[in-house]
Amino acid sequence: MKKHFMFTLILLITLSFMLVGCGSPADNNSDHKESSSEDTKTEKVFKIGISQFVEHPALDGAREGFIDGLKEAGFEEGKNIDILLENAQADFPTTQTIANKLIAENVDLILAIATPSAQSAANATKDIPIVITAVTDPVEAGLVKSSEKPETNVTGTTDMNPVEKQLELLKEILPESKNVGVIYNAAEPNSVIQVNIAKEAAENMGLQILEATVANSSEVNQAVQSLAGKVNAIYTPTDNTVASAISAIVKVANDSKIPIIGAERGHVDGGALATLGIDYYLLGKQTGLVAAKVLNGEDPAGIPIEGSKDLKLIINTKSADILGLTIPEQVISRADEIIEK
Repeated sequence: MKKHFMFTLILLITLSFMLVGCGSPADNNSDHKESSSEDTKTEKVFKIGISQFVEHPALDGAREGFIDGLKEAGFEEGKNIDILLENAQADFPTTQTIANKLIAENVDLILAIATPSAQSAANATKDIPIVITAVTDPVEAGLVKSSEKPETNVTGTTDMNPVEKQLELLKEILPESKNVGVIYNAAEPNSVIQVNIAKEAAENMGLQILEATVANSSEVNQAVQSLAGKVNAIYTPTDNTVASAISAIVKVANDSKIPIIGAERGHVDGGALATLGIDYYLLGKQTGLVAAKVLNGEDPAGIPIEGSKDLKLIINTKSADILGLTIPEQVISRADEIIEK
């Protein structure tokens, strides 16, 4: 009897240790499920398609600023966003092909840089959010109902220039000016809008606008030459064809001693005399912050289109020296930046 009791006691103790060591099947399954849940809990990666109309410093700057703006808002490539970049190389039909490709890629958001790319994207989809930049007049382009309340799948920023202020700057630097040449591509709606604004503003300033239109960058030399001897200065709007060929325009204008007032800093970087205009990198960064709102769940239909918050007065004194001009001291004293080389 004593031996039997000892055997039973040892058996019970052994079984107790086995149960404590192994744990219950329910406990094991619970631990496994919790671990699996933690392993599979990953942050969503948003797919962003970029449709850029053409390469030049302004639009490239807008794209780079956009990516930096997203990063500032917590969206970074390689972590929680994946970027697909497409460039139409200034070919209008290609913008539609790109839009269709991005839709087929099932992107979560499209960044459309410049009016042609924006119009093609908006025509191709009413469901995927579209954020725009470098679009002069989103309402006139048929992209939104109003800038204050888009009421479509489109939001973003506009690069509408302070055209009147830019012509006032021209008059301040060159007070004797009477005739001003404007070079632009008449096929770009944004450029036509700016030229019409310039005509109206010029009339109130005693200026006459002489137009020289181009279809592509290979025609800009002839356009500048057609204005030589007829104008006191040239105004270059935010036109993609002009921006792509600004260095060529500046060279011919300098040879003819014609000062150029540009619409944005890329023109001055390329050799134009001055601008009171947009920094496209900063505009792009502003656009990235708008896109972040969309990625965080806001409806683009209710996000207002924003204008540039950072206009800069930039003077190119090297170009002034080439032209034999002296920039008035009151202009120099207000400059945000002076380019000397």
